[in-house]
Amino acid sequence: MLFNSLSYALFLPIVFWLYWFVTNKSLKWQNIMLLTASYFFYGCWDWRFVFLLAFSTLLDYYSGLVIGNATSQTKKKFWLILSVGINLGFLAVFKYYNFFISSFAELLATFGFKAHFATLQVILPVGISFYTFHGLSYVFDIYNNRIKPTTNLVNYTLFVSFFPLLVAGPIERATHLLPQIEKTRAFNRTKAVDGLRQILWGLFKKIVIADNCATYANMIFNNSEDYSGGGLFLGALFFTFQIYGDFSGYSDIALGSARLMGFELLKNFNYPYFSRDMAEFWRRWHISLSSWFKDYVYIPLGGSAGGNWMRCRNTFIIFLVSGFWHGANWTFIIWGLLNALFIMPSILLRSNRSNMDIIAKGRIFPDPIDFAKMLLTFVLAVFAWIFFRAASVTEAVDFTMRIFDFGAASKAVDAPIYLYLLISFFMIIEWIGRENDFAIQKLGLKWAAAPRWLFYYSLLFLIYLFFGKDEQFIYFQF
Repeated sequence: MLFNSLSYALFLPIVFWLYWFVTNKSLKWQNIMLLTASYFFYGCWDWRFVFLLAFSTLLDYYSGLVIGNATSQTKKKFWLILSVGINLGFLAVFKYYNFFISSFAELLATFGFKAHFATLQVILPVGISFYTFHGLSYVFDIYNNRIKPTTNLVNYTLFVSFFPLLVAGPIERATHLLPQIEKTRAFNRTKAVDGLRQILWGLFKKIVIADNCATYANMIFNNSEDYSGGGLFLGALFFTFQIYGDFSGYSDIALGSARLMGFELLKNFNYPYFSRDMAEFWRRWHISLSSWFKDYVYIPLGGSAGGNWMRCRNTFIIFLVSGFWHGANWTFIIWGLLNALFIMPSILLRSNRSNMDIIAKGRIFPDPIDFAKMLLTFVLAVFAWIFFRAASVTEAVDFTMRIFDFGAASKAVDAPIYLYLLISFFMIIEWIGRENDFAIQKLGLKWAAAPRWLFYYSLLFLIYLFFGKDEQFIYFQF
């Protein structure tokens, strides 16, 4: 069930009505209803994978109980390793087995050995990387005595499978979401309206910006040999706006849907394309994943306590693991490596935390130096996205090299003028609202009713105008 589909437009109001008007007298029944809705939502993708989700949930729930009540460190460590091993084992089989087998066969071929290994014809379960990390964070936090294990299976299962975040995040922590599940929630009209505004902006990002950019990004990347440097650079730009509109749009719809039910999920995007260096970019892009790797990989490796060597080593590990998390392709690993290289100057100069506030806070325009930094950071992100989007490393390298070919193209990029206008409008609104949780959170609240509603209805009209492609969200493949 896609967020940008009519089925979700029907599903969400039904869940909202049942939640606030049928089961509202009992927290237990509210949670049971949300859990049922979440499993129905997930089962709409492929009902067979519901059993995998349930098994992973039960494994981490029981592991958490054993670890939390264990009297010996050996027993705690055994159940931690068991839970982590089985969860990562599922990821390895479904997501990485064919990649490892193919890479090993290619390695043998370079030494003159021809090997044929059987590959698995399996479908990647939607959201497996996300709900696996939900469960792992819970087990890690119990092991490190950050939280106590819950004895309520319904509450824990809802934490793992809550439908707004189940298939593409944000990656939640038990320390943040589980307490909200365990306490009584009262309807708050202000929060609900705020959630509707965030859903509206998320749908605009996805349907109007991302899906329109996808048409031309796909056309250029799939036929890159037909375009010269200018056309290829446009293709990279279209994908840059596509992936941001697509993924941050999903996150906005997820956070808005959760807010309708009285929950506050972790913020996943904070205007990353307005960053002044790559360190700031990664504090603002896919925040829940970046913070997950920081807390559960970077810090356990020693963090930045051991001088420049350890800081650089651990940073490279984090970005390589992040790249590999995204998919079983060398392009993602190179993408992670590039981001590690781009962030190195700020790591070595210890300036990686110099840009903590949003750019030009309290002002309309940035100063020239900040603008230049923002532009450079944006160009570096665009360059890295080429490897993320390309089908192979060879294709990405060729695409990048030919961007600097300014010869005549055999084919022009025939993107309509309205697409450039929509992207410009989108970035202007994002800039105006960059100090808020989402761009239109406070936009128009002080306007008269007529222009405020004209703005909202204009967004709705654009969504209606471009609705119907049912483009799957990019991060569903991860």
